Amino acid sequence: MDDTIYVGNAGKDAALDRGWLLGHFKDASDPRYSEEVEIKWGVHPQGEERAQWVTGEERTALLVLISGRFRVELPERSVLLAEQGDYVVWGRGVDHSWCAEEESVVLTVRWPSVPGFRSN
Repeated sequence: MDDTIYVGNAGKDAALDRGWLLGHFKDASDPRYSEEVEIKWGVHPQGEERAQWVTGEERTALLVLISGRFRVELPERSVLLAEQGDYVVWGRGVDHSWCAEEESVVLTVRWPSVPGFRSN
């Protein structure tokens, strides 16, 4: 078996590691290990919200709505992702929070993958 290839299912694999599919927190021998990028398949029940704002962010992030209705709170701006494929990007230093207005699935990509910043 080629140990440089991994085939999986985002929904099943995400359930094993708080949603995370790829990043620095995977074992270095795992093809899903990366110091460059983190990818999360987030499944959020209606009403779930981030416990506190993320501050001091050192990464750039892309969040894409797969299904549901998901609100991202940014300084002085609230972004509603309501249609499949809606997305928002924010850069380093931008504080943020979120809330699932409906049961939602979102794909988050963050870069770089910074140790110590493995958050929900």
